[in-house]
Amino acid sequence: MANADRKPRTRRRTRASHVPRPTRLLRIIGQTPSFLDSKGRIVTDSVPVPAEVLSPGPRGYRVCVVDFDASKGTYRPAAAVPRGQANDRYLDANDSVLLSDPGFHAQNAYAIVMRTLARFEFALGRRVSWGFYGHQLQVAPHGIEDANAFYSEAAHGLTFGHFTGARSGKPVYTCLSHDIVAHETTHAIVDGLRDMYTDAALPDQAAFHEGFADIVALLSIFAIPRVMRASIEKVAKTGRPVNAAWLKESALLGIAEELGSELSPSLGRAEALRRSITIEPDPRLLSDPAYQEPHSRGEILVHPMLNAFVDVWSERVKPFVRSGSVTATRLWEEAAEAADHLLTMSIRALDYCPPLDLTFGDYLSALLTSDMVLVPDDSKYGYRDRLRKHFGAWGIAPSSKGGLETGAWQGPHHGLRRGQAISTERVHFDSLRTDPDEVFRFLWENRSALRVYDDAYTRVTSLRPCKRVGPDGFVLHETVAEYYQKIDCTANDLRSLGLKQPPDMDGHQQVTLFGGGTLIFDEFGTLRYHVRKRIDNLKHQQEKLEYLWTHRLIDRFGRLGSASVLAGDERFARLHQARMGASLSRAAEW
Repeated sequence: MANADRKPRTRRRTRASHVPRPTRLLRIIGQTPSFLDSKGRIVTDSVPVPAEVLSPGPRGYRVCVVDFDASKGTYRPAAAVPRGQANDRYLDANDSVLLSDPGFHAQNAYAIVMRTLARFEFALGRRVSWGFYGHQLQVAPHGIEDANAFYSEAAHGLTFGHFTGARSGKPVYTCLSHDIVAHETTHAIVDGLRDMYTDAALPDQAAFHEGFADIVALLSIFAIPRVMRASIEKVAKTGRPVNAAWLKESALLGIAEELGSELSPSLGRAEALRRSITIEPDPRLLSDPAYQEPHSRGEILVHPMLNAFVDVWSERVKPFVRSGSVTATRLWEEAAEAADHLLTMSIRALDYCPPLDLTFGDYLSALLTSDMVLVPDDSKYGYRDRLRKHFGAWGIAPSSKGGLETGAWQGPHHGLRRGQAISTERVHFDSLRTDPDEVFRFLWENRSALRVYDDAYTRVTSLRPCKRVGPDGFVLHETVAEYYQKIDCTANDLRSLGLKQPPDMDGHQQVTLFGGGTLIFDEFGTLRYHVRKRIDNLKHQQEKLEYLWTHRLIDRFGRLGSASVLAGDERFARLHQARMGASLSRAAEW
């Protein structure tokens, strides 16, 4: 009873648990500083980026901005950043501040890089690693005094140039152009996903790197509401109809608008450096020497993607135009939906590509397959039909001749000899999702059925569980594994492998032959697709061998076909500079 005299214990108040938000809003320049709204102001918007506790720079867990200028050998102070969910300190800044404040330049680059990375991770359904040993991409917003911007694997980062515009006489900063930042970020991401795409190969592979980076840069613009609305308002004031013809000519589908207009008139540039959508399709250009250069050839990849986008957008807005209920918001929303679907297709297709020696036909089959598995019914807007049509105008056919749908990859059972089967009897499904050794065991057990050449060095290079979400909310669980094979030999050994030695090649010339494949397993461990480049495909190996030797694509160790001819930061910097046919001291990557 003594306890009854005690005062009742009061319950201690506890603070409500803090649930961190997944994203934060940061202001960026929507396209380029030269893209103005109807009132003459730079078009900007606040876009969501993954939230994190940033250090000055900004420096986060995936991206570190280090404002070092290699041309002058100087550092700028690290830009201060708001803590937690605090407001963006540049939210109300005027155009003068945006153009002149290095802190905003750093924020603009950081936000676009993180936004692009997040877009890839959403589409692929997993985290994406960089192509170098390290977790953080280094970004130099004022890295070099030059009309250039490039990704460097050796430097673990992106370098953006700045220069004085030949037309305006004012400073031009490539880090302020959304398309340039997104383009270079895409190079870094693809290098992490497919590191052999920078190796010496047939022309399509290097062109893919450039064309795909343009596709991501251009389609991601349509997710920025104020950019599209500003474009529509400008057209509305002229009285011109907002239609497919307008969209093809608009600044929205040009790459590096400001950079192109500010380069020296002697380079012959007065507008966007690339406007791929305006090229007339001609299959003969695939063999034209002028279209062997990666940027030029990459435009052949961009053209059908953008035309498919314009076609779908036109189809989506037709009902509103007919009923007279079309509005600027509706036009933008339909463009955003179409661009988002195509961008998701484009990114997911990477997982359905072979790990090396990529061709445009391979990528087209990957596009069709990646969309088909999540969106079986394509009848409403016909994304896949439009892609087949526009690629076909260039004479580019899917590499696959069958499949559940025209051009999609065929299942792994296609081509099996009578009595052959893919065995999983001695494979542990749980380990197949996480252990490269288990994947190698699967390969070895099925090397005959999968036609994996067992006299070559073989290695599983990556294993990536994925969780993909379709437009209807359908969730697809897959595991993607890549392996490669190689044979080191001399030119004298080629005949024993069934290959012909190029006429003027010395018999002691060191040669490396490569092959490999991508394995896609479903959630039950069943192999759904095997996308491969067989090392014993003599026709392909002979064509590649002769191309590499003709162009003397020999690495620094004197070996033909073994790796990238230009190592480290030379890969993209020099490739990009060569685009303009200028010296290393003054050239544009674009």
